[in-house]
Amino acid sequence: MDTMCSPRTSARTAPRIAARRDAPARAKQRPLVAVVDDDRAVVNSLEFALGTEGYRVAAYFSAQAYLDHAETGVDCLVVDVRLPGMDGIQLLEELRRRGPVPPHILIASNPGRRCRDWAAAKSVPLVEKPFLDEALTERIKAAILESLNDRAGV
Repeated sequence: MDTMCSPRTSARTAPRIAARRDAPARAKQRPLVAVVDDDRAVVNSLEFALGTEGYRVAAYFSAQAYLDHAETGVDCLVVDVRLPGMDGIQLLEELRRRGPVPPHILIASNPGRRCRDWAAAKSVPLVEKPFLDEALTERIKAAILESLNDRAGV
């Protein structure tokens, strides 16, 4: 399903779904990865890479955009640490405060001690930019598989 920008929502804040209108009906069965990052080059790269891996991608350019417009049924949430306004750690803390959070991964360029310590304390995977090989896609696959196993009671 494509998400369109309403006249009151700018393209900068509205989510962008990387799925073609003519995609097969089975597209709804493909895992949905939500990416929260204000760097359009990173978002474009992830949309392409994850799309080739068979994922649907919803892109959000700020933490607030995700809070305001998040898709339901997100299978994995990929969050940049450095975001305008609310940072990635604050976003994850807010989501945890609100209830269950989909599997999530922090991404960062040159993460500082606060980021590393928080991720370690909360057992949140941290993947550094630039992404090497398939580091991020492997983490996403693992997070989704673990979540499916948890739901199935495995």
